[in-house]
Amino acid sequence: MTPQTRTLAALFGGNVPPEMREALQAMGLDKMDPAMVRQMQAQVQAMMSGTDDGPINVDLAHDTARGAVTQQGDDASIGDSTRRDVAQVVHVANLWLDAVTDFSPPEGNGVALSRAEWVEQTLPLWRSLTTPVAEGVRAALTNAMSQQMKELGESDTPMSIPGMPAGMNPAALMGQMEPMMRKMSSAMFGAQVGQAVGTLAGEIVTGTEVGLPLLPGEQVAILPANISKFAEGLEIDAGEVHLYLGVREAARVRLFAGVPWLGPQLLAAVQDYARDINIDTDAIEEAVRSADTTNPQAMQEALSGSMFSPEPSAAQRAALTRLETYLALVEGWVDVVSERAASKHLPHAAALSEAVRRRRATGGPAEKVFASLVGLELRPRRLRDAANLWSALEAAHGSNARDAAWDHPDLAPTAKDLDDPWAMSKRATTHHRTASRSMMN
Repeated sequence: MTPQTRTLAALFGGNVPPEMREALQAMGLDKMDPAMVRQMQAQVQAMMSGTDDGPINVDLAHDTARGAVTQQGDDASIGDSTRRDVAQVVHVANLWLDAVTDFSPPEGNGVALSRAEWVEQTLPLWRSLTTPVAEGVRAALTNAMSQQMKELGESDTPMSIPGMPAGMNPAALMGQMEPMMRKMSSAMFGAQVGQAVGTLAGEIVTGTEVGLPLLPGEQVAILPANISKFAEGLEIDAGEVHLYLGVREAARVRLFAGVPWLGPQLLAAVQDYARDINIDTDAIEEAVRSADTTNPQAMQEALSGSMFSPEPSAAQRAALTRLETYLALVEGWVDVVSERAASKHLPHAAALSEAVRRRRATGGPAEKVFASLVGLELRPRRLRDAANLWSALEAAHGSNARDAAWDHPDLAPTAKDLDDPWAMSKRATTHHRTASRSMMN
């Protein structure tokens, strides 16, 4: 093997097909500075690595997420005393919630999670949610490259790729490049998923704060390091902040556990939106033309923010309406129930509730993640309407009727009910009367 061939083999992690080797040599890649070769080698090997050929490089997503967490500061060593404190906080929160909702508490104690532990437990679900988009991006990227090569090869006045040997058909080279392009797309999206999830791990204060059942099982999980950061500047005792956020998380977990259809419906709405997403092929093609295709990071930066067509399809609009409605209903219910549970015990419950509202209004941590991964603004826009609905239902029929509205997806409040909470209240009255007559008969 010649020194030049060894350089190219080192760069691309193995044997290089003859056609590609000739083109790469003509581009001068075999004469590069050794330090630059090592740098490119690390990038390309990361791009080409992975345990499967799926649309997301799972290993790279994991490593990137953990790397992002490390950059935020080490919180991996949660002491036994902190874990006991969190278990006690969740125990107290559940006692308060027992008095205001019929939904039963989940089994087990509350758990304290480090950012790294939250990443490990939620990354499989993030992969599932973003796979439909990753598949679309990979197909669009590969098609864009193929089309560009085909046009170059069929042109009446062929445009040569700089450094390509005279007479070589670019379309023929694409057959060698396509597997690499698929790998590169997988790596780019894996890095994007990992960076987004790692960033979110540094901001989220409890396990399911985003409004989705991200954690396996029925864990009431708290991230102590992030709650401490959230409490800065509130001028409220940190213990009270932990208790209030513990109440909110315990309420949300109770709801997901007590309403088995709710979590799957939320996740299905996200996946339905992602599955029908339109990739902006013009933007992809422009990124391919302008970016350095040998540099995965440069390609990722060129593609970020320009992958998604701005106009959603009819199926996406339906999924988005369903998702926004359920998110608003979940967070509205959590707001109402948490206020009932905490206001009698925590002197600053109202101030903490307002701090949570401000956090959401300015774009919560989940919103940025979903915008980057699936072009979706994950915000319960009708949260106040949902809270008013649950309050109206409770005022008219009591907390039992408020919670019974979740019994079946066909009976749950709809987007129209958010427009007129009292209509939902009347519907609930009819439902309860019908149920009572059935029991008497």
